[in-house]
Amino acid sequence: MLDLVEHNTRLLVRGGPGTGKTLLAREMYRRLEAQSKRPVIVCSTNALAAGLRADGLLDAYTVGELAARLLRQAGVPMQQGAEPGAWTAETWQLASLQAAMDAVPAVERIYTAVVVDEAQDFRPNDWELVKALAGDFTRRSGVRVELRSGNEAELANQILQEGASSPADVFYAGNPPPLEAVRAKGLLAAVAPTTLAAVPATYNSPTGQWVGVSARSGALIYNTDRLKPAALPARLVDLAGPAWKGRFAFAPTETDFSPIVTALAKIAGASAAERFLVGLKANAKAYEDNEAVVAAVNRGEVQTGLVEHYYWYRLSKELGAPRIHSALHYFAAGDPGGLLAVSGAALLQSSKHEADAQRFLAYLVSPAGQRVIATSDSFEYPLATGASTRQPLRPFAELRPPALTPADLGDGKKTLELLQQANLL
Repeated sequence: MLDLVEHNTRLLVRGGPGTGKTLLAREMYRRLEAQSKRPVIVCSTNALAAGLRADGLLDAYTVGELAARLLRQAGVPMQQGAEPGAWTAETWQLASLQAAMDAVPAVERIYTAVVVDEAQDFRPNDWELVKALAGDFTRRSGVRVELRSGNEAELANQILQEGASSPADVFYAGNPPPLEAVRAKGLLAAVAPTTLAAVPATYNSPTGQWVGVSARSGALIYNTDRLKPAALPARLVDLAGPAWKGRFAFAPTETDFSPIVTALAKIAGASAAERFLVGLKANAKAYEDNEAVVAAVNRGEVQTGLVEHYYWYRLSKELGAPRIHSALHYFAAGDPGGLLAVSGAALLQSSKHEADAQRFLAYLVSPAGQRVIATSDSFEYPLATGASTRQPLRPFAELRPPALTPADLGDGKKTLELLQQANLL
């Protein structure tokens, strides 16, 4: 695959989550650089771009960062604020277009090769939450935490490849399947019993090898100008039918989506999950990621979409109430669409700093760590007993997710096969 780069001016690589696309993109960049070319790697999140730069890929940017960089180099005035973080999504689109039209011809040193890595499953807000937790832990303990960010499936795949030689101490993932995949290979150590005891057992590893830290609820976002709450279905499977053709959006490549399919298979059987996916392929509109889904629904491009609750809250904070034309709808009790997705953290067997790593895991579920989650703009639910969010979310006690455990969700391999069979990956 890498040899093809030398003989093709354009190369498209497709693959499902965890198949090594980001690792391949890194190596492509390094090979191009070794050939005295000037490569740039473009990805979709600030977190991944920062992680790539930390790995020595100095010219790694999000689309917005690259647009802003080109504008600055060309002396083109920035719009709506000098810092990229202050810009809206619409401004970024304008900036990217203006960079292409105005900035590129005026930039003296332009790139000769571009590597694009979508990495759609890791979100900037998730990264900000982890940074906040790591920073607070360091202030309290004096233990410095070095962070490596990326797509959780890609990171799990890297740990599996490194095996007992992995330099990592802790693996923090947004969903159980990547954690379970690493556990199944015997690469996780036992979490301290006192740490596990801080969280209700249903949210932890059934073998005690990772601890639940925070959670998100599945939900529907719907456009309030185009739909009334009474018109929304109580069941997830109804949205795959012809009645919703062209009206329902989802992001099949998101790592948040496959656990919902797994939940459906556990509750209604594999054949029901297959029919659901076939129906989505025929009737629904697929988007690149959940951010794209909430944006499309809010602007009326599509009527409703499947997301986790926090995407809508983040969009609301970003745009402000006057520009919000959407709301959340929750499924009937026990429906797989309302699956509670758990973020968890684990200690690797290969850790060379086991005591400090255990301290970090204990901190994550301590009152101090859970307070960071409860007050942050991640809009996630803290999971430790007695912890509650300080954000205006639906009360955790009112959520009615299906009665499934992380063990029921497994490592997600069978669901990945179903998605591939339905041509959704």
